[in-house]
Amino acid sequence: MASLVSRNAGLEVSKLFDVSHVTAVLSGGGSGLGLMITQALVANGAKVYVVERREEAMRTVMALYNTGPGEIIPMVADISKKEEVQRISSEVASKEPHGIQLLVNNAGIAKDEETRYETHGQPNLKDAQAISDFFMKSNPQSWADSFQTNVMAQFFMSMAFLPLLASGCDIVPGYTSSIVQISSNSGFLKSNTRGYISYSASKAATTHLARMLATTLSETRVRVNTIAPGTFPTEMTAGSSGPDQKSTLVRTPSNAAGRAGRESDIGATVLLLASIGGSFYNHQILFPDGGETLVEPAAI
Repeated sequence: MASLVSRNAGLEVSKLFDVSHVTAVLSGGGSGLGLMITQALVANGAKVYVVERREEAMRTVMALYNTGPGEIIPMVADISKKEEVQRISSEVASKEPHGIQLLVNNAGIAKDEETRYETHGQPNLKDAQAISDFFMKSNPQSWADSFQTNVMAQFFMSMAFLPLLASGCDIVPGYTSSIVQISSNSGFLKSNTRGYISYSASKAATTHLARMLATTLSETRVRVNTIAPGTFPTEMTAGSSGPDQKSTLVRTPSNAAGRAGRESDIGATVLLLASIGGSFYNHQILFPDGGETLVEPAAI
């Protein structure tokens, strides 16, 4: 029996999905998916620098979720500003001389206030004039803001933290650091996603940026993967969060699972990509969306 046990060594869950060696930087961790990801990493021993522009939200996160065995280190910054990205990367570099193992580009915004179906209703999609009138209300600034945060900021975060990620590759034999882009399945859905036009277009760009980064960085040993979640209870989908920085979703998503995503769904996905067991993944897109891209027209 002893010989059988030794032949299975290294395949235990505790080793395959271990992230206790990981030092991570995550943007947008004050609520929603970013907070869920932070919880999963910290609950499994990782150190996470959480970058959040809202200081009050960050104080709540520290009070309620910094419970170990890992650690949350708060950083207040607006990553849509290049100089802020440079500042926080320098701060982390001064504290982590041996580098980091994970960058989670999670921070994102959804504007499209003028065209959201839940607010303004759906135009008659058989009437060209009605469609034109409705979507011409879209604000150009919404497009600029969406692409600035959801695409440009992720690019500069990746470039600024790249040297630290490269330095952190050798902490565990056979393991290499990685960037995880948090996109959205809306970047693949072929509908107008209930009027979230600029958001969905920006998320399609987020996904392609990840492909470009994976190719550009392929000789650095820094891997790049994408998570394209479906509907989860976040401030974006629910409209707000409670005093615990958590949101409640009342509508039932259109997916095969018949429910919204849970903390465990996004947490397991990130733990796979961040762990030793996920170190063979590169240039991949994972869809924790309950099969929404199965039941809705999607370009996959």
